[in-house]
Amino acid sequence: MTRGLAFVAVALALAVAPGAWGQADKAHSERERKEDAARHRALAALHEAAAKCLESGKSERDCHEQLRKDCKGLGIGKYCGMRHKH
Repeated sequence: MTRGLAFVAVALALAVAPGAWGQADKAHSERERKEDAARHRALAALHEAAAKCLESGKSERDCHEQLRKDCKGLGIGKYCGMRHKH
């Protein structure tokens, strides 16, 4: 498996991890649901950019560093996990 595909596979695994949905049981307002959807789209775009970076042949270190910079204030974790802040 290429590094880019491995990165995407890990991101998907984290996205469906049981702990990632702990907040899903609480009722959210329509505004909160729209904000959550927007955050998910933003995180997905960041991860897509990271995958393209890796596929371009740039180093994993450089791609992850860019991901961390772009993710600041949006996602949680060292590699901008798909778990977002509420």
